[in-house]
Amino acid sequence: MEKQTIFQDNELLTEIAVAYYQDEITQEEIANKFGISRIKVGRLLKRAKEEGIVEITVRYHPVFSSRLEQQMKERFAISRALIALDYQDEDEQRRQVAALVANYLALTLKDSMVLAVGQGRNVSAVADHIGQVPDKNCRFICGIGGTHRPGDAINADHISRRLARKFGGVSETLYAPAYVENRALKQAFMQNGTIKETLDRARKADIALVGIGDMNENSYMVKLGWFTPHEIIDANLNQGVIGDIAGYDFFNAQGIHVETVMSDRVIGLSIEELRNIPCVIAIASENTKALAILGALRTGAINIIATSAQNVRTILNLSQ
Repeated sequence: MEKQTIFQDNELLTEIAVAYYQDEITQEEIANKFGISRIKVGRLLKRAKEEGIVEITVRYHPVFSSRLEQQMKERFAISRALIALDYQDEDEQRRQVAALVANYLALTLKDSMVLAVGQGRNVSAVADHIGQVPDKNCRFICGIGGTHRPGDAINADHISRRLARKFGGVSETLYAPAYVENRALKQAFMQNGTIKETLDRARKADIALVGIGDMNENSYMVKLGWFTPHEIIDANLNQGVIGDIAGYDFFNAQGIHVETVMSDRVIGLSIEELRNIPCVIAIASENTKALAILGALRTGAINIIATSAQNVRTILNLSQ
């Protein structure tokens, strides 16, 4: 009897939360509909937040997101825009965006699919978020080599392994460093049979999961020691570079590739190769990345963008 009461109670909370947050029915109308006071409606809505009912509904199905998504689809050649509510805390914002991507993958991945995995904090957050899902007989392949920081959770190989573990699939490592000192060394690595075969399989993936970077001296690439703050700033100020896809393929505000001193020093899938993958999901949660996202969208390599509502509104304004 007690369990039945709890179930009915949660059912009421859900029904009221959906009516208010999704159907945009006023609290007074809800009170009349359910025969309770307006004050009680407010208390129930508060309780729904505390118990996570509203959090799930709002996080994955915000009322305004469908309108913003439609505008994004009309403006850019994308199939989806996964738009998270805005949070001031950067870590929480990253979790919210990652939750949308994780939910999308849980619904989309099918047996025998191949997913090419990128690196970085936003991609890593997707693997951290996924809860219990039915086993998917999928293959997760690193779309970029490894970093020099052992045990780094935002290394593509670590992310790929975690995704495979949570989905019940298998993971394939790209046995190469992500970064090398010059183009000649990169070409030598690319001739290795094992590396070539893994990248060939990644190029044929059904889905790719990558991050979008912006150009600042505190970027992930600088922290890894791949590029110097001077190289990043010089590319931004003197060559018009505003961002990168996957951590190294640089573009300007028009989405056009820019050749820099940093080019051809990373072993991984290029923008051109990503264009041939049917579904490329790009993630950027930070509110400093609106311009970089805009440029990334204009490359034509992205099918699904996952970011915050604030970034989407800025992008729509910038692209008018």
